[in-house]
Amino acid sequence: MAAAAVTAVGLEPLEVVGLSYAPQGISLLSKIDFTIEARGAVTVIMGPNGAGKSLLLRLLNGLLEPSAGQVSWNGHAPDEQCRRRQSFVFQRPVLLRRSVRANVEFVLRLSRAISRRECRTRAESLIRRAGLAGRELLPARQLSGGEQQRLALVCALANDPEVLLLDEPTASLDPASTAAIEAIITDCREKAMTVLLVTHDAGQARRLADDVIFLAKGRVTEHTPANQFFDSPCSAEARAYLDGRLVL
Repeated sequence: MAAAAVTAVGLEPLEVVGLSYAPQGISLLSKIDFTIEARGAVTVIMGPNGAGKSLLLRLLNGLLEPSAGQVSWNGHAPDEQCRRRQSFVFQRPVLLRRSVRANVEFVLRLSRAISRRECRTRAESLIRRAGLAGRELLPARQLSGGEQQRLALVCALANDPEVLLLDEPTASLDPASTAAIEAIITDCREKAMTVLLVTHDAGQARRLADDVIFLAKGRVTEHTPANQFFDSPCSAEARAYLDGRLVL
């Protein structure tokens, strides 16, 4: 009965209460509380290096177990069933030693019962969405860094997730690849997908964010609508960060 209930409703809201992560007693995240209500919004997670942004994303997805507190997706823990309805894209693309097309088709077959013809049709559509038409048979690892990340992103979208978690997907990429990935993220929002995006790029956050979670020293110092965050940040840490000062 519980499994049926999870698949019958959406994953929103996301509620985080008292979330802490302290491996070997070393506190990396402490007493984090926030709620994300809206579906089809981009929540940007920002903060200085070492603030715990990537750790928070992994805890939300259930890749790590918290030391205390809880993560709840519409009343359910981030277990295997929840993760099947989410996709995670890491900073460094995770791809198979296969062709571009074979990478996409592998994910499609893994996520659903699908005919060979439908698999090929959907794969071609996703490859076009990544801007990689004409490169279907090229080994994925021969693509440029930006092309690999675009391929990883459309692979993540192959199972039509409700939630997309992105850990600095455009770090060190050229402007053209960054623009292509941002266009895909915007398209995801328009299709009512919830996106959680870790980024250091304040310009990118301004372009994409509906709301911003700001982390400093393993704590959330504010969670506000994007326009409020950029126009009048509440915390001293966020003001310093946006001013380009070091946050110690």
